[in-house]
Amino acid sequence: MIRHRARGGAPAGAARARRAVVFVLPGLWVLGVVAWELGHPTSGRLLPLLAAAPAIACAGTGRRQCVLLGGLCALLALVPIGGVDGGAGPGTRLVTCGAILAVIGASYLTAGRRLRLLRELERTREVAAAAQRVLLRPLPRRIDGVLLAADHLSASEGAVVGGDLYEVVGTRYGVRAVIGDVRGHGLDAMGTVAAMLGSFREVAHDEPGLGEVLRRMERSHARHLRERAHAERPASGDGAGSPLAEEFVTLLLVEVARDGSVTALNCGHPWPYRIGCRAVAPVAQADPLPPLGLFPLPEELSAVRCGRLRPGEGLFLHTDGAADARDAAGEFFPLTQELRSSVEAAAAPCGPSPAGVVGRVRTALLRHAGGRLTDDVALLMLSNDRVRVPAQATGPGPGGAVAGRAE
Repeated sequence: MIRHRARGGAPAGAARARRAVVFVLPGLWVLGVVAWELGHPTSGRLLPLLAAAPAIACAGTGRRQCVLLGGLCALLALVPIGGVDGGAGPGTRLVTCGAILAVIGASYLTAGRRLRLLRELERTREVAAAAQRVLLRPLPRRIDGVLLAADHLSASEGAVVGGDLYEVVGTRYGVRAVIGDVRGHGLDAMGTVAAMLGSFREVAHDEPGLGEVLRRMERSHARHLRERAHAERPASGDGAGSPLAEEFVTLLLVEVARDGSVTALNCGHPWPYRIGCRAVAPVAQADPLPPLGLFPLPEELSAVRCGRLRPGEGLFLHTDGAADARDAAGEFFPLTQELRSSVEAAAAPCGPSPAGVVGRVRTALLRHAGGRLTDDVALLMLSNDRVRVPAQATGPGPGGAVAGRAE
C-alpha cells in the first residue's frame, strides 16, 4: 500500500542546509561583533551585543553550544578590545559579562523546556500515527486473486487520516471494497470514518448482498450521529435540530466475484473507472442514490452490474477531492487525462500495475495542486490477477489422465 501526506517535509538537502546555517550563525555573530570592534573601535560599546549569541545558539541548536559559546562571549567581554576611553572601564566590562551570564542561564532553562516539549510532541505524534494506522490500516498487496494499491492524502497538516475512507476485505461472496467521503475533512471527520469502517469490516462478511451491507452501514451511521449529538448536547434529547442532523457520507460499495463480475452500489459517490491495458472508461453512468444520512434508503436496493473484469483489468476508485483539486490558476485537476497517462506509463504485458497507476496519479495531483490540498483525497485500485492457465498435456499418466490446472 502507498500512503503519503499531502504536505511532506522539506527535502533532506534543504533541511541540512538550514541546520548548518543555524549552527554557524552564533559563531558568525561573535566574529562580526569582534571584527567590527577591532576595525572600528567603539570603546566596547558594541560588546553587549555578544549576549545575543548564546540565545541564538539555544534557539537553533542546543544547550551545549549555548553554554560553550556563552562562556566564550563572557570572556571576550572582559578583554579590552579596540580603543579604550573612560566609558569602557573594568566596571562596564563586568556588567557586560554579567548580562551575558544571565542570558546564558535563561537560555539554558528555555532550551531545556523546549527539548522536553519536543520529546512530548514526538511521543504524541507516534501515538497519533499508530492510532491512525489502526483506523485506516494498510492494505495487503493481494486479496483472493485481486491486486490492491491505495493512497490517502489528508488536507490537515500532520494527519494521515481525514474525512475519506476506504477498505477492502475478502469474503466468501467475493472481494468487497468500500470508498467514501464524510462531510467535512480533516480530524473532525475521523469519528464518522471510524464508525463507517468498523461497520463495513463486520457486515461485509455476514451479509450476502451489497444492499444488506449498505442498510447495516446506514443504521450504524444513524446510531453514531445520535450518540455524538447526545454527547455534545445532552439537553437536546434525541439530537433533533442539531447540526449533526445534516451530516452525510458518500459511499461506493464494490464487489468483485470469483469469476470477475463486478456489482456496485453508489450513494452519491463518483463512479469508478475501468482500467485496461491501454483503455480508461467510466464503469457505469447510472444515477447514484443520495448520500448516506440525507434521506432514508429506498425499499428496494438493486446493485448495479458493471460487467466483468478480465485478467489484468482493474477498477480505479477515488473520492471527489481528486477531481476537485485546483491549481494556482483555479483549474481543476484533469483526472481522466492523468489517469490515461498513468495507465500508459504503468502498463505491463499482463495489465497496468495498481501501485504504478496510483503512485503516478498521486504525484500528478500534488504537482497540480502545488502540495496544498483543500480537501482530503483517497485513491484505490483493484486489479483482477486471477490468470487462468490453460490445461497442458504432460503425457498420459497411469490411468491415461492429462495433467492441467487453472487458478
